[in-house]
Amino acid sequence: MAAKTSWAAFPHDAKGFTYAGDALKKAWPKLHAGDVEPFPDTKRAATLIAAAGKAAPKGLDADGLAAALQEAWRAFHFGDFKAAFDAGEKLGPVGASVAVKALGIHATYLVEDDAEKLKRFEHAAKLAEAAVKALPDEANSHYRHAFALGRYSQGLSIAKALKAGIAGKVRNALDTTLELAPKHAEAHTAMALYHAEIIGKVGAMIGGLTYGAKAAEADKHIKTALKLTPDSPIAHIEHGNVLMLLHGDKQEDAAAAAYEKAAKLKPADAMETLDAAYAKSQLE
Repeated sequence: MAAKTSWAAFPHDAKGFTYAGDALKKAWPKLHAGDVEPFPDTKRAATLIAAAGKAAPKGLDADGLAAALQEAWRAFHFGDFKAAFDAGEKLGPVGASVAVKALGIHATYLVEDDAEKLKRFEHAAKLAEAAVKALPDEANSHYRHAFALGRYSQGLSIAKALKAGIAGKVRNALDTTLELAPKHAEAHTAMALYHAEIIGKVGAMIGGLTYGAKAAEADKHIKTALKLTPDSPIAHIEHGNVLMLLHGDKQEDAAAAAYEKAAKLKPADAMETLDAAYAKSQLE
């Protein structure tokens, strides 16, 4: 569905992000510090094929799947989000992690039409849902689901999203992610935002009573994310957002400082370049 619509090109220089051959494996720990995605070598591919069972891609052995996943992630880090999405989607649930991330990051930053954005996040959520069914023991099946639903709900307005019960689904998916991968920095960031956005929308009392949202939890999760990924622009951006949601103008300077930090970090790939550029744009 999303593949039929236009994909705006990555608007920055991606020269340093090719990660050809063994360079991908070498850079992997830094590239995936935030989402703890395991490197897709042959052993990992074999594990995915066994776990996915009938949902595994047809006609691919572990070597073939490993090569396909590595190519998809190379495209993602280089900023060719359409190629990454297409390659991931073609692999079904075992390719959902890269497909959802590519679709989601592209929609967040490079799709301007709000209705189109919403459509893409909805599509991403469906892909992630299929991955949750096929690969329930994979932390990123749940995290990508939370990410897609969270972005979708931001497009709906928080009030509508709360009414539709999306908040609960996001919370459950993040809880499961962190049970499976306690050091998942992006899930800690998302959890901090979950608490902060609800409190920002309905206030601390109702937020606490109805949704279990607590300012102290937001604070704890964002601090964990910053500790796990101090070089990740998005952790600092969301730190700024959490401060503004919880404290408003009182913390404006601290939020600006967090954005400034994000803008100055050296990006490791196309996604981080978009994050840092966004931080810069917010300071202007």
